[in-house]
Amino acid sequence: MASGSEDHNDPTLVEKSLWISLGNIRGIGPQTFCQLLNIFGSPGHIYAASLKQLKEVVSDQIAREINQGVNHDALADSLHWLSLANNHLVTLADAEYPKSLLEIADPPPFLYAKGNLALLNQPSIAIVGSRNASVQGEKNAEAFAHDLCGYGLCVVSGLALGIDGAAHRGALKANGKTIAVVGTGLDIVYPAKHRDLAHQIVEHGLVVSEFTLGTPSKPQNFPKRNRIISGLSLGCLVVEANLQSGSQITARMAAEQGREIFAIPGSIHSPMSKGCHQLIKQGAKLVDCLQDIVEELKLSAKLDHSIKEIDAENSATNLDHQTTTDNTILKIMGFEPIALEQIVSISGLTVGEVSSMLMLLELEGKLTSLAGGQYQKLV
Repeated sequence: MASGSEDHNDPTLVEKSLWISLGNIRGIGPQTFCQLLNIFGSPGHIYAASLKQLKEVVSDQIAREINQGVNHDALADSLHWLSLANNHLVTLADAEYPKSLLEIADPPPFLYAKGNLALLNQPSIAIVGSRNASVQGEKNAEAFAHDLCGYGLCVVSGLALGIDGAAHRGALKANGKTIAVVGTGLDIVYPAKHRDLAHQIVEHGLVVSEFTLGTPSKPQNFPKRNRIISGLSLGCLVVEANLQSGSQITARMAAEQGREIFAIPGSIHSPMSKGCHQLIKQGAKLVDCLQDIVEELKLSAKLDHSIKEIDAENSATNLDHQTTTDNTILKIMGFEPIALEQIVSISGLTVGEVSSMLMLLELEGKLTSLAGGQYQKLV
């Protein structure tokens, strides 16, 4: 790390420190920050304004804090972080600032970023959903993310457990690009289970946050970060969601920002489908294959890219290597949980035959066993 005096002599770090210092003042949110910028022009001019001038724009308390000047000692950790390789602070004054965020009502004045800054202005799609996702939900998120990367889209999500993590993994498996927008400082990985995933994203994509370093996970942070997830994107795909969930908030924000909303339907008996069904009732586009998104966003495929539908029924009946009996079992199961006895009764096979087939299909990842002796198809 450069010495304190060297930091003060670095024009770039001096300028960045003014943005960070202003953003750290309690009571200055995105809207107040942008209001100050509109009136005074830059953080430097804001700090140079008189107390009287400041009081005409902000509260007396905020005006006094600005008038006291920059506390450089309090910025030491942030400046050290910025001095490390691959770490960035992207402000509204920078060419790298995402143009799509300039279109939303309350763009963050700056973003801490770690990774490939070029992704901030690449066409992107948000994929979000439940933290307590089903196995099939995670498979859907991963498959859609994987295939959408084939159209040159960057996948944006929130690094949360469940659907978010699956979306990031799908993009990485496709050797595509992904952005994780987090609700903590970038020196903290939340959830801790996604530490390795976060490192992979930094290596092949980008992690961003509007929150200062050291900011822990707080419930109020996540609705704020959700507006950035949707704001960076052309559209938002909700894979699974409860009626009251962060994914619903993201979708609502996306709609307010003029983004396209997509939702995957599911079982009427699953709480994880209720949110998606509500969004569809409210006008979201029902999605059961990749083509639905491709057509709505008018995407053009890369050379030699074949559109891959992930519709569960089609994938179950089109696998050439699957035996006739296996096909019969999977068709009998439909899309709802079903008991062993029902499969035996419908198929005409013995309990032993059905049990053996179910075990093999579960090992192949085509179904899962549930409590109460029931089974759920996954393909």
